[in-house]
Amino acid sequence: MFVTVLLFTAGATLIKAQAIATATGPGPRWLVGGTYSFFAADYGKRDLGGGSGFVDYTRSEKVSYEAEVRFLTINEEVGTHQSTYLIGGKFPYRKRWATAYGKVLIGDGRFHFPYDYADGSYFVLAPGGGVDLALGRSRYSVRLIDFEYQWWLNFPFGTLRPYGASTGFAVHFH
Repeated sequence: MFVTVLLFTAGATLIKAQAIATATGPGPRWLVGGTYSFFAADYGKRDLGGGSGFVDYTRSEKVSYEAEVRFLTINEEVGTHQSTYLIGGKFPYRKRWATAYGKVLIGDGRFHFPYDYADGSYFVLAPGGGVDLALGRSRYSVRLIDFEYQWWLNFPFGTLRPYGASTGFAVHFH
């Protein structure tokens, strides 16, 4: 009896009892792109424009991660401009060729005050959302719209609340 149990236990450890998956997902995906942004700066009621870049990493269909940088230097008055360096979660909803998403990003905001008076670095919280459109079955997509509302906490004159939209192109990598 003891020998039978010992052989059964030894045999069970050698035999793999797990089935091989019959289907697997697409695996990790990267989306790298650039956009043009237009923001209401909320400092002297200035409207700023500029370029931005983003990288999305998707491991599952429910959650992905996004990092973005934005430099708002177009239409600056007396040297006032801002830039952000943000990272966070993105929550996509994919339907055929369109992907709608919501996102919550945090990071650093750099503000250059008028007349070269000072530069500041502030904590930024930025919820937002948007829509990406796939261009057929190619690896390219259009970021149709990306909207963000930012809170720059601890800004010297109270919380700064810029908001704006971006549009651009992206390339998918698997």
